[in-house]
Amino acid sequence: MTIHLYDTFKGKKRLFEPLRNGEVTMYLCGPTVYNYAHIGNARPAVVFDVLARVLRRRYSLTFARNITDIDDKINQASIDTGKPIDEITAQFITAYNDDMGALGVDMPDIEPRATRHVEEMIEMIGVLIDKGFAYEAQRHVLFDVTADKNYGALSKQDLRAMIAGARVEVAPYKRSPQDFVLWKPSASELPGWSSPWGRGRPGWHIECSAMSKKHLGETIDIHAGGQDLVFPHHENELAQSTCAHDGALFARYWVHNGFLSMDSEKMSKSLGNVLLVRDLIENIPGEVLRLALLSAHYRQPLNWSDATVYEARKMLDRFYGAVRGVELVADQRAAGEPPAPFINALEDDINTPKALAEMFSIARELNKASKDAERKALAASLLAAGDVIGLVQEDPEVWFAGDSNGELSTEDIESLLQKREDARRNKDFAAADA
Repeated sequence: MTIHLYDTFKGKKRLFEPLRNGEVTMYLCGPTVYNYAHIGNARPAVVFDVLARVLRRRYSLTFARNITDIDDKINQASIDTGKPIDEITAQFITAYNDDMGALGVDMPDIEPRATRHVEEMIEMIGVLIDKGFAYEAQRHVLFDVTADKNYGALSKQDLRAMIAGARVEVAPYKRSPQDFVLWKPSASELPGWSSPWGRGRPGWHIECSAMSKKHLGETIDIHAGGQDLVFPHHENELAQSTCAHDGALFARYWVHNGFLSMDSEKMSKSLGNVLLVRDLIENIPGEVLRLALLSAHYRQPLNWSDATVYEARKMLDRFYGAVRGVELVADQRAAGEPPAPFINALEDDINTPKALAEMFSIARELNKASKDAERKALAASLLAAGDVIGLVQEDPEVWFAGDSNGELSTEDIESLLQKREDARRNKDFAAADA
């Protein structure tokens, strides 16, 4: 089967065909490092980690996930805490990567930081001015959205309607309410870089355009991120990059994950329902959180609740329970292949619920199998599927030793395992599954 992805720009699921045969480039908008990551921030990291794993089975992938370390929120955090900006960003870059690592997210091939690419941003801004797509006004440089006839194509918004319906206070130096900042002046106490337009710092949107071009080229295969970034961030990225590169296609596929809510409410500081990943992993295994984030299709909303976590823990217990007691030597495990229906599900627009159902099917067969060779083959297949999706990565004995939360003693667990084996031997498979 071939890979299909839902392309936000086209508004439909499409056959995936990379620009270069055998090679794929993917860019994911990463964190703004002024605070710890919450569980909503983790959803795109986990979802597109799975996509990266799937792509690597077929292609040579270059995956970039950026770090935004120039931002007004970072500046404000420095003011609030009295800590230098470099200290704040260094702390939260490390924390983010540690937290995502606890969820089984692999490091990207490239992790570009905005502060290390200001020269490229200044160069791109200069190109946009020279080509008539940007203008300087009162020490700011702004992108002229009316100069881009395709502006609004990604988010399916009509520019004229956006301008007519603008309710924001419009800066007097803007030609149009929707014009966005490429460069802005910096006060002496804020980070700033020398530029043709005076000391200042880049706008948020130009950062990703410049970093993507630097590391992946003018045209990339996949641009990924959360649904909340479609407008204005990705719309503005698309406009900048296309106009700077004489109309060259910026991204061949735009792939976005859906929103995450908390008990059917939007997660927000004002509601006090923001769950930080580093707090959650103190009491919940990272694999449980990962599976919970993958339990719904990535494009659909995901409602996060205690029940979501509980169900994910139960699923993993079943997977680990199925492979527990099956002794595999290294060669046997390496020979394991994930079943075709499992791979087909993931290659069909990252359908993780269907892929997980296929893993359950293997687990059921494994629970019913009585012959040693068959059990080993099924266990190797289940573990191979786990490797692709990033689950069942622990030793089953370690998993159950740390997963009972004190509810079951080692003796209780051993007793239940013996009862399951007895049920299998008597071909009472319903009892064994239970």
